[in-house]
Parts: sequence; structure tokens; C-alpha cells
Amino acid sequence: MKSPVHRCRDVEHGRSNCLQPEQRIPVSKDVITSSSSSALWFIRDTCGIVCAIITWLLVFYAEFVVLFVMLVPSKNLTYSIVNGTLFNTLAFLALASHLRAMCTDPGAVPKGNATKEYIESLQLKPGQVVYKCPKCCSIKPDRAHHCSVCKRCIRKMDHHCPWVNNCVGENNQKYFVLFTMYIALISLHSLAMVVFHFLYCFEDDWTKCSSFSPPATVILLILLCFEGLLFLIFTSVMFGTQVHSICTDETGIEQLKKEERRWAKKTKWMNMRAVFGHHFSLLWLSPFSTPDHGKAETYQYVV
Repeated sequence: MKSPVHRCRDVEHGRSNCLQPEQRIPVSKDVITSSSSSALWFIRDTCGIVCAIITWLLVFYAEFVVLFVMLVPSKNLTYSIVNGTLFNTLAFLALASHLRAMCTDPGAVPKGNATKEYIESLQLKPGQVVYKCPKCCSIKPDRAHHCSVCKRCIRKMDHHCPWVNNCVGENNQKYFVLFTMYIALISLHSLAMVVFHFLYCFEDDWTKCSSFSPPATVILLILLCFEGLLFLIFTSVMFGTQVHSICTDETGIEQLKKEERRWAKKTKWMNMRAVFGHHFSLLWLSPFSTPDHGKAETYQYVV
């Protein structure tokens, strides 16, 4: 009798250099880990770098208008201190979240590890299957997808976002959610301050409500209003879709491709904890806190 052996399948091209498997149980993500999880991660993509720089410049522009056009010339010291502290805190958290989302490994699978020697070293059980990506020659864990920009397979890849110059995946989804939330909050805050400033200037002399000339003040406020409204709508939608994706435990790519759900279903609370950390605390809102995923359960395919 022939002894059963493990099998390797090319999932991208739909080919198999072996017989049909008895069971389709991919290698768990505990076996396939990132090769440089602690190293600095940065994607050298021109479009992404330009978009990231534009994001920071837009935040700095809002900072300039809020401070030097609205708050510094204000006669109400308490109003200026409270709103200045709140806006600067939210802006700092937004930029910190953006930096963490951009420079955190989203869950990249090591390249070129789909070798015969490595597969044999895994000591797979009879009937087990390993999935190979022909583009980066790596063994694909469950629910991993290949990104053409990052040129890597990303675990639980949601999408590639040029504004953070990175993929949104298993390891950096928390920071991306925080980034969209804080940008939406500072956009809403800046819009509220613009409305109050316009009302204040209409009641008072325009030359006394700003350090700039009336035409320059109006132009700066209108631009800030347009920027705030645009980013409020965009980031609010992104924040909502990300929270929905987390609660349903289905990534954007899986929803787009309408992939069949073959992993165990969990509660919404368990899915939130899997992204932000096991124990609920204020650290969920901090971009400086790395989520403690603990012993994450492997996504098992339903046979």
C-alpha cells in the first residue's frame, strides 16, 4: 500500500500537482509567522508616499487655521484653551494612529518559504493541504490574500489603503480604525469651530476677530470647512465599514469576492477583542498600545 503524503495546492492558478485532498485543512497561522514582526515596515510606493504626505499636510493646515485664525485672536481665554487642547490632542492621536498604521507589518507572510524542504519540515498529517501563492512563492495561511502593491501575501487583508501607504490587515487594523475615528472627530470639531467663528465675526467687526485681513480669513475658513466636511464624510464611512467588517468577521476582500464562509462564527464582542485586545480598557483608544491578541484561535475550514 502507498503511504499517504501531504499535498501542496497552487491556489492562485487553481492547479494542483497532486491528488485531490481528503481534507482541506490549511496550515495554521501559528506555523507561518512574519519574518520581521519587530522590524520597521515601510512600503516604497510613490502613490502611497504622496498620499501619506498630503494627509499630514492637510492636518497641519487645519492646525494652522484653528490656532492662528480662530483661537489665538479670540478674546475668550477659556474657549481658546479648552478647544485648543481638545483639537491638538485629537490631531496628535490621529497622526500617531496614521504612523502606526503605516509602519506596522499588517501580517505579511514570509516570501519564498514554499520550498519542498520547508513543507517536509512541517511534518503535516496525512491529508493535510498547504496553499501556495505563485506570485510571492509563499505558503498562504487561512484567509490570506496577495497584495500587488506590497508584493506580499497579507493575513486577513481587508484592503490596501494609499492614504496610509499600507495594507490593512490582521496586525494594523486597530490603528487604521483609530485613524479614521480621530480624523472624523477633528473634522467635526473644526467644522463646529468654523460655524461659531463665522457667527462671532458677523456680530463683531471682522478686523477684530482675526489676525488676518477679512478676505484672507474668509478664504482660510472656507477651505477648512470644505476640507473638514470632505474628510468627515469619507472617514466616517470608512470607520463604519471597518467596524461592520470587524463585527461580522469578514474582510473587505471577502465581502467583495463573496467568498464562502468556511471559518467558525464568533460573537461581535469576541471579534472586537480579537482586533483591539482581549481586555476592554482605554488602551483600545490608544495608538501606542499594541493589541494583546493572546492565543488567537486558528480559523478552521469547514470540511
